[in-house]
Amino acid sequence: MTPQTQLEAALNGTVTPEMRRVAADEGLDAELLRRRVAAGRVVIPKNHARPTEIVRGIGEGLRVKINANLGTSKDLPEPEPELEKLATALEYGADAVMDLSTGGDLRRTRRLIIERSTVPVGTVPIYDAAVRAAGEKRKLIHLTPDELFEVIEEHGEDGVDFITVHCGVSRRAVELLQDSPRVAGVVSRGGAILTEWIVRNGAENPLLEQYDRLLEIARRYDMTLSLGDGLRPGCLADATDRPQIEELVTLGELARRAREAGVQVMIEGPGHVPLDQVATNVKVQKALCDGAPFYVLGPLVTDIAPGYDHIVGAIGGAVAALAGADFLCYVTPAEHICLPDTEHVKHGVIASRIAAHAADVARGLPGARERDDAMGRARCELDWEKQHELALDPETLADWRERRRPTDDRVCTMCSELCAIKGMRRALYGDPDEDDPGGEAQ
Repeated sequence: MTPQTQLEAALNGTVTPEMRRVAADEGLDAELLRRRVAAGRVVIPKNHARPTEIVRGIGEGLRVKINANLGTSKDLPEPEPELEKLATALEYGADAVMDLSTGGDLRRTRRLIIERSTVPVGTVPIYDAAVRAAGEKRKLIHLTPDELFEVIEEHGEDGVDFITVHCGVSRRAVELLQDSPRVAGVVSRGGAILTEWIVRNGAENPLLEQYDRLLEIARRYDMTLSLGDGLRPGCLADATDRPQIEELVTLGELARRAREAGVQVMIEGPGHVPLDQVATNVKVQKALCDGAPFYVLGPLVTDIAPGYDHIVGAIGGAVAALAGADFLCYVTPAEHICLPDTEHVKHGVIASRIAAHAADVARGLPGARERDDAMGRARCELDWEKQHELALDPETLADWRERRRPTDDRVCTMCSELCAIKGMRRALYGDPDEDDPGGEAQ
């Protein structure tokens, strides 16, 4: 007998062990969390087939979570570098990872990542299906729906916790796209695969047409569906246009059908969006999708910063999270340029963590500001050991301080003996331990 999904258990009034662990981690009442899961406003991605004690909750009233993308390519097909990136992502605080591999032995890479990850793992099965078709020297348009669903089943068997499925790329949305003045067209890899398949075959998207079949597989493994935004804007000029909104309306309908089938679901969002449209995009998604957790890809708020897109994504991510987004997909400095390396992964994770944490503080999440307040006290006390302990990236703090070590070990080389904190301590508190740089100790 297939175990209940987290959603089915919640609807039946059961607080699962996973709900209890998430509630304890978030400092929430477990019954309150159960009600949010039952309402579809929180998901707990946890495949029945994956034996792990680490679980994460994503959604209303919880800390904003971040995801790190990993994966091979045709040019860099070996899994070992991806496992190094996985270790880096986990070290610096990723709450989930996605394997987006398109090169080499995809199943071996996927299984290695699942085996070594201590956080939920997501995939995009259509990449796998497309690579298999290419390996058999077949054109992508000859990929059959049965082959696609067989791959999805295999990902469930392997223990994948959540899958991105571009079910909203419908024939109608593609027709709107063909008639639209879009600049960048389709930039989602999965969305582009399905758009080509729909146009060349003159048929409906199998993930939409056979959605009940997808739900059956997802329910069997309790794989959370991440309904992908295959028509997301790929540049500022395309933001919040008709194809994007048409797809989002479809995703809202599909989210309701998923809940009715006992399947957990979240919604993926844009993309490239001007800063003034970010909050509006979040509010529209929450309204159309009945408060389903929102997983945003950035968003990227300018198109002209290659090499610095982790900063661009963190700016958009902070605004999106403050407006109600629940899950940030990191962006690395290598976005739009190349496959990221380990250092890129580190910077991407930290940038997204900053965005998520800043939003948690601004939203008044209980306990969110405790670490900031502790850092404020440590700086005031010139306690460098405590600052190192509290820093998101303690290695960088230690490295820079060592390379620029001051004569007085209590201060830094920015102000040296004119340290504002030392002066304040002399003036306000008469601290005898603080020397006056212009004369005798006060």
